[in-house]
Amino acid sequence: MKNRMLALLLGLAGAASSVQAQEEFVVSYDGFYDRLKVVEKGEFEFARVNFYLVDIASLAPCQIQSGKIVTENTEQPLNYTQEAQLLLPFSEKLDKDKAVIVAQPKNPQHDCQIKFQIESAYFTNTHLTKQRLYQLHHEFDELLSDLSGFFVSKLMGFLLPQQKGVKVTFASEPNLSAPGVSCDKQVCQFLVTDDWENDTARFNTLSEVVSVTPWIEK
Repeated sequence: MKNRMLALLLGLAGAASSVQAQEEFVVSYDGFYDRLKVVEKGEFEFARVNFYLVDIASLAPCQIQSGKIVTENTEQPLNYTQEAQLLLPFSEKLDKDKAVIVAQPKNPQHDCQIKFQIESAYFTNTHLTKQRLYQLHHEFDELLSDLSGFFVSKLMGFLLPQQKGVKVTFASEPNLSAPGVSCDKQVCQFLVTDDWENDTARFNTLSEVVSVTPWIEK
């Protein structure tokens, strides 16, 4: 139930405001702007909300052949990655001009949707200390609360999923062994506790950090 609530909070607007067709994917910019605005207003060093175009059935990336951002009077290229992450500008003007995102999937048979993902930016192996993971854990928690809005986070906080720590994906198996750390192949879960706040102890591994996301209790 909790995980379903998280998916609803982060994904509903993208699914509800989008229009899918086999030939192209079209979605309003305003849902992205609202989330980007939350990040811009906050004081987050690492935490971000990113946007991905994924297949509805498999959640695999809907790789993009081409894309654009369109208003009634303008058109500009859409920037994206090979993983189908949409690299969108934070623009009040695009929001006011009621811009839409138009993406052409490489596979026209894909039925695509937007996935909103809270994750880290600029977090590398040099930041792999208890202190920095504590910071990121609390940035994630604050961002999730901000994105959920006042009504849910303050009055219905019991509906929010329980965040236990952070989940780090590495480029290869990191061979980490420490209290509070559990790894399965390339993914490690870090159980963040209050005593990590000022602890500069480092987790040493030769494997590079690929991404960091919240560890949500199932």
